[in-house]
Amino acid sequence: MSTDTDLALSIRDLTMRYGTATILEKISVDLPAGQVLGLLGPSGCGKTTLLRLISGLLTPNEGAIEIAGQSVANGASGFSLPPEKRGLGMVFQDYALWPHMSVAANVAFPLEMKRVPPAERKARVLRALDRVGLSAMADRRPSDLSGGQQQRVAIARAIVAEPPLVLFDEPLSNLDRELRETMVEEIADLVADLKLSAVYVTHDHAEALTLSSKIAVMRSGQIEQLAAPDELVMAPETAAVAEFLRLGCLLPVNRSAHGWEVRGTQVNLQNTQLDADTAQVLLPERGLLLDGSGPHQLKAEVMRVQTRSTGHALTVRVCGTDHEIRLVSPVRVAPGELMELSYATESLRWFPGTA
Repeated sequence: MSTDTDLALSIRDLTMRYGTATILEKISVDLPAGQVLGLLGPSGCGKTTLLRLISGLLTPNEGAIEIAGQSVANGASGFSLPPEKRGLGMVFQDYALWPHMSVAANVAFPLEMKRVPPAERKARVLRALDRVGLSAMADRRPSDLSGGQQQRVAIARAIVAEPPLVLFDEPLSNLDRELRETMVEEIADLVADLKLSAVYVTHDHAEALTLSSKIAVMRSGQIEQLAAPDELVMAPETAAVAEFLRLGCLLPVNRSAHGWEVRGTQVNLQNTQLDADTAQVLLPERGLLLDGSGPHQLKAEVMRVQTRSTGHALTVRVCGTDHEIRLVSPVRVAPGELMELSYATESLRWFPGTA
């Protein structure tokens, strides 16, 4: 694997096994400096194992890892640089701040481990705290800070040694949804302002879409799709990616004499390019209209309604199926009402095969 100092991280054909079980298989990905790679997927997909391999807590069976052009692991030779020699920053789920130490002492800890002289250590700590907007909090204890401020302390500690790569291990997973939504925007702003190179592990697609330059959607130890957030939303490559990202409603369809028929209904869809007998078709939320102005219509029954600041969140079921779609309506409708959803053929996304 050739080195490239413009890459913060380069992974080639990484494979990890536990006994006869393959946890990761042939993972390859490059992360340019100054960008964020989101590792997204459900529990058990392999994203945490991949993070542990990057950090040096595990050694791969096959493949290689480079960080900022330096080889840190090679499965063929069994070489694996220990975590403390990789120079990485880490931000953990629970912040991992020591309650008995001041904010400054928490941030200084990585520099103490590197035996940085006291005067330089103090200057670098103050610079790191200033970069995250907490220079006035240096002498306080973590318990005196809000959750958001504690998160900023954790980031300051992760960047104080100016690492080539920062690893975020589901840092918001223990927070309630409202605080998580606020914090993800703060982290996104910080990461952009600091121009960090980072790997961000999460099972929350909204976090990944907000924070990442590119997202690796993982499934069963492999990367199902690697793409920029916009590309993932607009052009998911598989039904599994579309379903995990909750991009809309996946309907099973069969080829019929009239084109494609939604299974269990008389709804017909057109696709002359797909060479298959069965398929799934994605009705994306972004491609559905409530005003009937599109060229094609589907009847749907309103199942649930929730009032939001942006309108009314509707859960509707396509008539004749058990498939539901979530939409936002500017006007309130009542559960049980029938409505027509319109769409354009080009907004549909087709996947060969059955669910």
